[in-house]
Amino acid sequence: MKNNSAKTYSFFQDVFDIVEQIPKGRVTSYGAIANYLGTKASARMVGWAMNASHSYRKNIPAQRVVNRNGMLTGKNHFTTPTTMEAMLKKDGVKVIKDVVVDFEKLFWDPCQELKL
Repeated sequence: MKNNSAKTYSFFQDVFDIVEQIPKGRVTSYGAIANYLGTKASARMVGWAMNASHSYRKNIPAQRVVNRNGMLTGKNHFTTPTTMEAMLKKDGVKVIKDVVVDFEKLFWDPCQELKL
């Protein structure tokens, strides 16, 4: 059991390291992060990491991670259901009806932006 926990923490830490590099005004998806980490089928696990990031010791910009369609599917894991949108707006990202406007234009792909 202890070994399994170590793997989970390592995965979460890897996710946090990527999310910290997303520039202000840009967004990425759970799946894009999972793909970068070589675990394409682990998008849900990336979501769990984003949920856990709220209690992490550093400020992880979890608001910059949305679903593959630009929807704010993680909004209920923030302090209030409107916090994620407010944080994105502060980043300069426009959101209408819980969807990032110009998602494709603002999309930050770690496979393209980070060296493997």
